[in-house]
Amino acid sequence: MSVITILVPYSSQPNRLNSFSLHGPDESCDLEIIEYNEIEKFRKYRCKLKQSITIGENYFVKDEFDTETDLQIGAVIRTEEFDELFEYKGNDLGVTYRPEASTFKVWAPTATEVKIHLYFHNPEHEEIYTMKRQECGVWSVTIQGDLDGVYYLYNLCINLEWRKAVDPYAVALTVNSEYGVVINLAKTKLPRVQLPHLEQSTDAIIYETHIRDFSIHPESGIKNKGKYLGLVEKHTFGPSNTLTGLSYLVDLGVTHIELLPFNDFDGVDDREPGEKYNWGYNPLFFNVPEGSYATNPCDPYCRIRELKQAIHALHENKLRVIMDVVYNHVYIREQSPFEKIVPGYYFRHDHHGMPSNGTGVGNDIASERKMVRKFIIDSVLYWINEYHIDGFRFDLMGILDVETMNAVRRAIDEIDSSILLFGEGWDLNTPLHYDRKAIIGNAWRLPRIGQFNDRFRDGIKGSTFNLYDRGYALGNMHKGYEVKQSIAGSIALGKGEKGLFLEPTQSINYVESHDNHTLWDKICECNSNESTETKRKRQRLATTIVLLSQGIPFIHSGQEFYRTKQGVENSYNSPDKINQLDWNRKHKYDSDIDYIKGIIKIRKHHGAFRFSSPSLIRKHLNFYYVMDGIVCYTLKNVKKYGTWSNIMVLHCNVNEQVPVKLPIDDMWHVCCEQENAGIGTLYTVENQVILAPISTMVLFQP
Repeated sequence: MSVITILVPYSSQPNRLNSFSLHGPDESCDLEIIEYNEIEKFRKYRCKLKQSITIGENYFVKDEFDTETDLQIGAVIRTEEFDELFEYKGNDLGVTYRPEASTFKVWAPTATEVKIHLYFHNPEHEEIYTMKRQECGVWSVTIQGDLDGVYYLYNLCINLEWRKAVDPYAVALTVNSEYGVVINLAKTKLPRVQLPHLEQSTDAIIYETHIRDFSIHPESGIKNKGKYLGLVEKHTFGPSNTLTGLSYLVDLGVTHIELLPFNDFDGVDDREPGEKYNWGYNPLFFNVPEGSYATNPCDPYCRIRELKQAIHALHENKLRVIMDVVYNHVYIREQSPFEKIVPGYYFRHDHHGMPSNGTGVGNDIASERKMVRKFIIDSVLYWINEYHIDGFRFDLMGILDVETMNAVRRAIDEIDSSILLFGEGWDLNTPLHYDRKAIIGNAWRLPRIGQFNDRFRDGIKGSTFNLYDRGYALGNMHKGYEVKQSIAGSIALGKGEKGLFLEPTQSINYVESHDNHTLWDKICECNSNESTETKRKRQRLATTIVLLSQGIPFIHSGQEFYRTKQGVENSYNSPDKINQLDWNRKHKYDSDIDYIKGIIKIRKHHGAFRFSSPSLIRKHLNFYYVMDGIVCYTLKNVKKYGTWSNIMVLHCNVNEQVPVKLPIDDMWHVCCEQENAGIGTLYTVENQVILAPISTMVLFQP
């Protein structure tokens, strides 16, 4: 805050200068030169300020010959002092609408002037108002009259340059995100649906899908294909009268629907949504629904109403909604309203002053800064309060910092502690100390925040990054220890062991997601010599392990009927024919779906599969060695948590029938074996069972 750096080109001043002075609105002062260097074609002077300046005012530096230049606000905005000085704690950034007047507030501490441009339904009908600077660098103006439906932009003068920007706190946009829109959110209100109580996060069964993928298939039987409304059409049928859409989800038995990003993103033209495809990880505006999923993207209200209707309908069908959020980066940093409004503040920079790129897409959000953290928390709370969102999946959560994620968790808990919070805790190359990163390695610093469990994924399926690496379900006989750890929620089971997580509620168990090859495509490559029937058994085994392990199960839409993307590994912008949910396959593999439905029933039926504390897992879960390729465990003395007193599970990746002497001699009821699963008794056994090739057997004692 007290250093000014001056660069003087040799061409303008060949000799070394001896003095500089600073000139402001009311006073002038001399600068003390504390360092001098010659770099390339410049002479570099570092000067010390003897008094403080007012950021937000115009200043000029003069040399001894009265040559002058403007003082620009640069890297100083990334200092802790700047953060402390300009932290704004109010909850009114953006537009506060009232029928008689609307108030606009924008945080722009380095701006010297700010204007707001209003457009009354016609870009040629423009009115301009000057905003006033208030505390902590916030600029504000209240404009009389009912502005419902009026477009607006901010125009800011920063370092003598004027730049227009859409409000980052905007809650409504014109088509393709050109203008913010003032709206009356009261017009879009829907009553909150009372959902069944979610006692603990391990009671969740997450089903990930993409709004467009879910309904776009020509034979989905859904009218509003690729739209918010298509997500919730009921009683829809596909090929051979197979159940599709929302009714299918209800029938499947999952509890949470995780939707790939549906905040406003780039990559798809709102006006011509069928021309291009995108998953949605190109975020533009974080508090506005994506326009391409609306039936009329030109109406700013339409996308808001239709998304709310979709969420409301899911809630009416007892399905909770998880929002995939992408607070780790923006689509193009230079074009982002963050960069236009406070240049250099919202993004992380390396020690050379260059933007960091741990995300791999050109920029990393600097979540550790106070007003960035505030924006993330404000945005999350907005989605909860306005849209009734039930959970958040943080994309590339490892870019963000521990303090921010814990602050998000605390803020959510003040509203509803049952709201899920989890993310991708990958350790990425961003200039943030390891101990501050919200990564798997710091899970112990992030209580009640889930992490995608890559050890589970790679132990059961095989490496995501080595297509031909096989995990347990694909026939690897040397993954027994990894499988046991995964089944136990990746906690420490015994003395001397170090678990990946402190508690099972942190483990998001999965073998397939929208990223990378589908499990079926990987199996078809890794096990290409096997029959289709054997490959199906392997996928059923992997999905069953996901659903019966301690932790929170996560399945990718279509995983239950062998979803394929025709071998495409990264389909983020592939056409619909690659990404669509193929309802023909759902019909083709109806019996396999019935099996998965049965496994889901087993999990939901008994709390012993859903322990929320490590102590309960250690108390009740025991593993037994049978032979290589077979994982056997019991959940003993668990009648307190369901109608069964003891449970035994055997997973087998051996490609032949195997007789197994049970580790506990007694009468057992079999409820799952080969292609049959449910909570009823199929038959009873004593002492020994015959395990079918590549299968799971679940036994219980009433």
